[in-house]
Amino acid sequence: MLLSLLPSLFVLGLAALAAMILARSRHSRSENLAERSAAARALALATAVQAVHFTEEAATDFPERLAALLGLPAMPMSFFLTFNLVWLVIWVMSVPGIRSASSLAYFAAWFLAIAGMANAIAHPLLAIAAGAYFPGLVTSPVIGAAGVWLWLRLREATRAA
Repeated sequence: MLLSLLPSLFVLGLAALAAMILARSRHSRSENLAERSAAARALALATAVQAVHFTEEAATDFPERLAALLGLPAMPMSFFLTFNLVWLVIWVMSVPGIRSASSLAYFAAWFLAIAGMANAIAHPLLAIAAGAYFPGLVTSPVIGAAGVWLWLRLREATRAA
């Protein structure tokens, strides 16, 4: 199973590292309440869009198709579902944390922004490599746009330390 997780772990690990750096190096001042509220709304919207994107991936066998394209064994669907559902819960729980300037909430939000933008690039490239539709392709531009919007709202809500 570990072999099937390596591509996802690599990409998501890089996204998590970047999110951690951003969450630790950018802070929100107390007077940034309006900006934090806007970022929280952007996080809520991006989370909803990610739920739709994840549903498309699950319904079209993303774990199996990705593994086949890369010549790897398939990631178990149960792991894929659990991983994504846990993150959706984390993002939902982070919405009020953005309003109160929680660094953990900012980590989760930066991670979604980065992962969303990466999806907008990865899924079309996977479709090109497959020579046909690839699971997640339809919603990838939408999660990419939501990721960009979330990124911009997070940048407005925070300043470099």
